[in-house]
Amino acid sequence: MPNGILIIDKPAGWTSMDVCAKIRGILHEKRVGHGGTLDPMATGVLPVFVGQATRAVEFAENSRKEYVAGLRLGQVTDTQDVTGQTLEIHPVTASRKDVEAAMARFLGPIQQVPPMYSAVKINGQKLYDLARRGKEVARKPRDITIYELELLEQVSETDYLLRCVCSKGTYIRTLCHDMGQALGCGGTLYSLRRTMAAGYRLDRAVTLENVQEKGESLLLPTDTLFAQYPAYTVPSAGKENRVRNGGAVTDNSLADGTYRVYGRNGDFLCLSRAEHGTLTSIKNFFGA
Repeated sequence: MPNGILIIDKPAGWTSMDVCAKIRGILHEKRVGHGGTLDPMATGVLPVFVGQATRAVEFAENSRKEYVAGLRLGQVTDTQDVTGQTLEIHPVTASRKDVEAAMARFLGPIQQVPPMYSAVKINGQKLYDLARRGKEVARKPRDITIYELELLEQVSETDYLLRCVCSKGTYIRTLCHDMGQALGCGGTLYSLRRTMAAGYRLDRAVTLENVQEKGESLLLPTDTLFAQYPAYTVPSAGKENRVRNGGAVTDNSLADGTYRVYGRNGDFLCLSRAEHGTLTSIKNFFGA
């Protein structure tokens, strides 16, 4: 059975779930999930987890992400991007320096109100379902972090390309909307490309056509998701059996921290945490 991670360069017009459904059909594997939703208009890095690797989805979802976003000043829409209905048009007098000054206000830990056109649930209802019925409800601000925000290019008097590295739960279209509000002329998102997610960059991404042609040969091993952590190979059959049975093992030579744990034959067994010489599993990846 296929197991591993596909880094898909998602095409515009597809939902993230559309991509998963396509891959289920190509690989004939029901267990397929993605590591972080991209809106249909967005393109770029979408990690897709297949088979046993679906156990790792939660780690990808919680990771930092990087985007190249198109900010259009002077326009406000109901969806906060150009796919929605235009609500307001304003003249733009902001300069490049004004935009850079506004960007500085959004760096670091900030609060962001989720847009109405989002999958956030309030009282069991998705906001976009309410929005489509013409309703608007109060939303609580959420804590997010903008780690990096860079102006890449001024495309026109109204359009700018930005690079943003951010935490889970960040809405880039809301960032564009809020920057437009800060500049006094309104703003909306006109393009979005994700260039990094879960540590995977665009240079590792493949197209759906590639997957159709080459199939599971394009799958990356699950442990590539955890490449930032050191590897630890269990030193004996007894300790490997304990790990495979979900038990903790001791090794006083281990410094405290997170490890990729391997069996003596090289199988990736689990992601584990070492504390005071005791190695305890965070998530197991062995078995069928």
